[in-house]
Amino acid sequence: MMRRRAMLALGIGTAVAGCGFKPVYMRTASGNAGAAQRDLAAVDVAIIPDRPGQLLRQALQDRLEGSGSGEQRRFELRVSYWIAGEGIAIEPSTLSSRTRLIGNASWTLYAEDPGRTVLVNGGARAVDGLNTFDAQFFGADLETEAVQRRIADAVADQITTQLAIYFRKRAGSA
Repeated sequence: MMRRRAMLALGIGTAVAGCGFKPVYMRTASGNAGAAQRDLAAVDVAIIPDRPGQLLRQALQDRLEGSGSGEQRRFELRVSYWIAGEGIAIEPSTLSSRTRLIGNASWTLYAEDPGRTVLVNGGARAVDGLNTFDAQFFGADLETEAVQRRIADAVADQITTQLAIYFRKRAGSA
């Protein structure tokens, strides 16, 4: 079984290498951070209001700044972020016992130039859910915070990937 997996991995690796695939976060030949990594580290994330926005901003900063390279900020990322909820398990008493939370983000990347040039924009979306019970308010608050953090992490992953692809394409065309 292991031999078959190894052969499959070797076959896929050969096929991908032959098509000119290069990882987005690929380092340069000298071992330094690649263009996408340097540009991601140069992104400043603007303040996002409310607690879910704070969670998203922290997640984005963790992903973009990486090892804290001290790269000079050349870009500003502005994000509009909101989480909507809907009851999906309705009891006979008309109370919801399961809530679906949907995190939506609309983002724009600006150049740090006098004209504040818009470079690229996009969106991201993540869905998660939680159970709610009548008498467990403290537990419900903790669970809501955990779900909001998971949604923020998923949205931050999507935004970071979209930015990395943009920077990779931009470096390739330069």
